[in-house]
Amino acid sequence: MSRLAGKKALITGSARGIGKAFAQRYLAEGAQVAIADIDFDAAKSTATELGTGAFAVQMDVTQQDSIDSAVNEAVNSMGAIDILINNAALFTAAPIVDINRSDYEDVFAVNFAGSLFTLQAVARHMIERGRGGKIINMASQAGRRGEALVAVYCATKAAIISLTQSAGMNLIEHGINVNAISPGVVEGEHWEGVDAYFAKLENLQPGEKKKQVGDGVPFGRMGTAQDLTGMAVYLASSESDYVVAQTFNVDGGQWMS
Repeated sequence: MSRLAGKKALITGSARGIGKAFAQRYLAEGAQVAIADIDFDAAKSTATELGTGAFAVQMDVTQQDSIDSAVNEAVNSMGAIDILINNAALFTAAPIVDINRSDYEDVFAVNFAGSLFTLQAVARHMIERGRGGKIINMASQAGRRGEALVAVYCATKAAIISLTQSAGMNLIEHGINVNAISPGVVEGEHWEGVDAYFAKLENLQPGEKKKQVGDGVPFGRMGTAQDLTGMAVYLASSESDYVVAQTFNVDGGQWMS
């Protein structure tokens, strides 16, 4: 039996990568999915590729009017939003003395403020509808500890863990479960960008940092987007109704908490 049959999901940053994998799995589990992305052409292409039940929504999580418009469009198209995944994110890296305010503001605007105000907009809809819902934030092992060259990104993901706790405690009275997934190192476009940062900052060959971190995962390899989809389905399903304000590590054993 499909675990998300009849559910309606909005997934930010889902035109590619981890968000796309979530959308594909949700569709397979019987949900409808709004593919929300700042790159509308990519979102339309992904929705077409994924087929029945998927449709594209243009969404810039740094702009309140875009958040509100995308949420309204998703509600009008699907009839409701039962599930939100706050997946859109940016990465940056620099030594502390080289962090610039522009990078800081851009990364916090997407990773934290974007998640907060998208969560808020969807929660308001869920409360008005009166049937509860599931909200899943994307944290990171980078939010569990500081990293010498990744202060800003780590701080945004630590803030996501804290937001998940606060929003979870606040919204459960409305039957809205807020939880988070904390990936480790995940293969794909995101880590290609991360590797490029470290190649420059640590004077490494392209691919060298990626190999180092992959070799350091207790499971024996980097994760894949598909490794995260099982937790995303669980947290969106009725199986997690008694799970509130938690952040789950899905990282091959990199972090224990």
